[in-house]
Amino acid sequence: MSLRNPVWPQILVILAVCLFLGGCNRDQTGARASVEFATVPPTGQGGAGTLSAVAGRVKGASAGEKIVVYTKDVNGIWWVQPTAIQPFTPIKADWSWETSTHLGTEYAALLVDPEYRPAATTRTLPIPGGKVLAVTVVKGIGPLPQAVSKNIQFSGYAWKAVNDTSERNGLPNAYDPANVSTDSKGSLHLQIIRKDNRWTCSHVILTHSFGYGTYVFSLEDVSHLPPAAVLTLFTWDDLGAEQNHREMDIEISRWGDPGSKNAQFVMQPYYVPENVARFAVPSGPVTYSFDWEPDRVSFRAARGDDQASQRGAIANHAFTSGTPSPGDESVSINFCAFGFSKVPLKDNAEVVIDRFQYLP
Repeated sequence: MSLRNPVWPQILVILAVCLFLGGCNRDQTGARASVEFATVPPTGQGGAGTLSAVAGRVKGASAGEKIVVYTKDVNGIWWVQPTAIQPFTPIKADWSWETSTHLGTEYAALLVDPEYRPAATTRTLPIPGGKVLAVTVVKGIGPLPQAVSKNIQFSGYAWKAVNDTSERNGLPNAYDPANVSTDSKGSLHLQIIRKDNRWTCSHVILTHSFGYGTYVFSLEDVSHLPPAAVLTLFTWDDLGAEQNHREMDIEISRWGDPGSKNAQFVMQPYYVPENVARFAVPSGPVTYSFDWEPDRVSFRAARGDDQASQRGAIANHAFTSGTPSPGDESVSINFCAFGFSKVPLKDNAEVVIDRFQYLP
């Protein structure tokens, strides 16, 4: 056939386009590869609590490319998984991938270039093109089975001991309501217990929201806690992402380092150095508190049960920037293992909280 044939210019143009796109094996979306789901999580409300496995395979991918998983919540927001600071899932040698995800109504898997930078949240998923090589979206499977929680009374308030799995403080931790109890004096006991070859933890949530005011927690001796244990007294709002979930923390932990101080006050986000104040907690009972005002949050730790006493002061610190406004936050108390500890947890652990008090 002569090159002067009018069909040849059209063929040459098509070949040039295929070469520019990296080959003629692209589908109608423009993606030269595809991503599939093999394990689809159940449908859920979303939020920071329950995690589920998600997995799949890719076809036509190249070395170095990665998976980004998103979960869509009931408000139509897509959240990168499993966390905003861990947005990438590697592709294995057999072209499979797997990770954990918080629950939602839909799930998306993106095959992306190594230089792609995913948004932490978005209302609209990207379409294939550029550094996004393929996108697949699936709906969650069936209704979410209701986890069996336990209601308890502590310090005159109603609390919920939750049954879920969470990545708070590192690797996923399982929370068992059986690890939460109150004694004859009304004190709250939280435990970390080895069950079925894994650590199970404790998490209670106050069923009421207060807003501005003073929050007081009186604890028995926590200086004995192993380096891998973390006790967090904090506020949390599932829907308050724009204000760092209105999270304000009193954290008792050496974060896996036996030589580290064992406590800190935190205003989120924690990765801002000015938002963390470390200190050492001595042996014996200690009362912790924070006073939440419109322009500041003032934290305090004092010996014994007198949070106002200056003589027993251990630590004081006021944060004056990034103060959240009230929303749907509630008080949570979380006792779990730290997933990245230098010294792994070896034995069961327990903390006792004698009293919680709110002062408007």
